[in-house]
Amino acid sequence: MNALAASMQLLVAAAFVSIPVVRHRYGPSAKAAAVAELRRQDVRPQVLEENKLRFDAGGHETAAPVTVAATMIVTAVLNFAGAESAQLLTWIFSSLVLLMNAAIVHSNLTAVKSVEAAFRRKGDPELARVDVAPFLQAAENAFPAWVRAQTYLRNTAVFAGSVIALAAVSLA
Repeated sequence: MNALAASMQLLVAAAFVSIPVVRHRYGPSAKAAAVAELRRQDVRPQVLEENKLRFDAGGHETAAPVTVAATMIVTAVLNFAGAESAQLLTWIFSSLVLLMNAAIVHSNLTAVKSVEAAFRRKGDPELARVDVAPFLQAAENAFPAWVRAQTYLRNTAVFAGSVIALAAVSLA
């Protein structure tokens, strides 16, 4: 059962690594589309840079998923090796991944409201004028159509892989 848990943890790691890979490849196109939408709304595009808004794989958009992937890989190696600590670490990290992914899904589903609130909190009057829904839609439309399916597949892999890993170490 440790091999099953480890395999699922590697699947989860791959799913998380896909996030910055896609953003690195298509983030510049998303930014260009968002900038075009800002211009259409008569908002200076520089407002993005001034408020550190990004669409690429920089900063936490890479650090967080790569850290999760590395943690899952280490835990998978411990499971493959049959280490005593593997079960406890699987319980800790797979549970955290489930919670984090639930938060990510929630954030994606409430993106417009969340971004509107974040823009208001910034206190930048120009940023507050942004019509967020078309702004985000423009950025999203710049990604290839398959990215939406990949997102669903990634979330399914993370949820299912984590649950299977937890079940596998519980039965071991």
